[in-house]
Amino acid sequence: MLTTKQKFKHLILSGHIEGVSYLLLLFIAMPLKYFYDMPEAVRIVGMLHGILFVWFMAVIAYFFFTKRINFYISFMCFVLSLIPFGTFFLERLLKDKSENQKA
Repeated sequence: MLTTKQKFKHLILSGHIEGVSYLLLLFIAMPLKYFYDMPEAVRIVGMLHGILFVWFMAVIAYFFFTKRINFYISFMCFVLSLIPFGTFFLERLLKDKSENQKA
């Protein structure tokens, strides 16, 4: 059984992985498509990012419905996932929450 702190680490890790896939899509795959006429890069990285985004949203939903985070934190996690480099600030957003939760 995972402790609450470990579960919050899972949320942060899933956010970081999703964030890296977003950056790969924006800064590697998109330039390859438009500057080097390689649309397959966007197809591959875009699909991977889409899967990881849905996974991250499922993790956020799990935390929300199990009442580990409130609506505001859930919404902010979603907003951060839309901003490049945003998910790397999840630790700051969740720091107080993960420390105050009991195991």
